[in-house]
Amino acid sequence: MRADQILPDHLDHVELEGTTIRKGTVGAFLANARVMTDPAASAAAREQAEADLAAILPALRAIGLFAVLDIRDTALRAWVEAH
Repeated sequence: MRADQILPDHLDHVELEGTTIRKGTVGAFLANARVMTDPAASAAAREQAEADLAAILPALRAIGLFAVLDIRDTALRAWVEAH
């Protein structure tokens, strides 16, 4: 399956099981995960990353991301599982 079959170029989001999934959701997860696993990240950056991750977790679960991929960082994995 190609990306445009899931979300065509002219759309920026899709509804799946009552959850809005925006283009860039997986990319946002990766960017925020990098902040949360960076020991040099400031407390403010980490706090913002946590808030942003919490907001997109329903979408990531709706697309089944965590049913297919495991988070290698144990602290991040535990955080995701707790939220």
